[in-house]
Amino acid sequence: MKKLFAMAATMMLAVTLVACGSTTTEEPQTTETRVVEDVKGSVEIPVDPQRIVDLSGASDTLSLLGFDVVGTANSDGYDYTKLPTYLEDELAGAEILGYSYQDTMDVEAVFALEPDLIIISTVQEKMYEQLSAVAPTIMIELSQMDWRADLMNVATTMDRVSEAEAWLAEYDAKAATVSEAIKAENGAETTYLSFLASGGSIFVFDGAGLGSVLYQDLGLAKPVGMPEQVDVSLPVVSYEGLAAIEADEILAIGTDEDMVELLGNPIWQNMPAVKAGNVVELPASPYFNIGYSPIGRLDFINEIESLLAGNNE
Repeated sequence: MKKLFAMAATMMLAVTLVACGSTTTEEPQTTETRVVEDVKGSVEIPVDPQRIVDLSGASDTLSLLGFDVVGTANSDGYDYTKLPTYLEDELAGAEILGYSYQDTMDVEAVFALEPDLIIISTVQEKMYEQLSAVAPTIMIELSQMDWRADLMNVATTMDRVSEAEAWLAEYDAKAATVSEAIKAENGAETTYLSFLASGGSIFVFDGAGLGSVLYQDLGLAKPVGMPEQVDVSLPVVSYEGLAAIEADEILAIGTDEDMVELLGNPIWQNMPAVKAGNVVELPASPYFNIGYSPIGRLDFINEIESLLAGNNE
């Protein structure tokens, strides 16, 4: 009997020690939060989110601001299952959930990533209630026509304004250097045109995408006869309309099928820039999307000088 009593006492002591140890070695962790204002109003979000799912198309901006994205909709415009080449390094490891211009995506796939913050744009507004029930959800409104304002909008929301300003300063310095080099090589008055041949239509870049890289960031001359871009939709022209644009240098972007049609068209073949050999042919992927991404724009600026140099060899 004494032996049984001693064993029972020993077991009770062991349980007590374990219990005491468990209460003293682990303390509950709390996540520091802050309140931001978005399209919907006030949202409480983590100060330092670790598992961001972004469906808005701002994943590249989040990356350059120093955030890791575990789920993204910054997919290639011609293949929603892959990243555009200029984001393969920056978003490596992020799960692709769709394309940022889609209004709905796989909600269950978002949940499976266990996000501590979700970012959507007004394009995905119909998903807001479902997503916000699972994790803090920010809805931002992107202009698509002013990439700098969009970048600063995200930076302000994420409290990374100084990082954004530093990145923009470096970007502008690089753009100024490249602009000077191009103008020195080709002349300050040389005009440039970029367009996309896709789906049987010709879309001209002016106030957005590569057009804004050429005319706003690089300060290159715009040709006479350009159709005006009034919103995010690219102006569409016929072959006759394309020929009416008096460009000295052309960046022709297109799908394989559309480029075959373009190159075989007699109106195209008789355009002065074409006859002079001042055309750079580029694939639709990734060059359609590249001008809509801050990181893509920087990649393009780093590349354009060598692209144009090929016309002058």
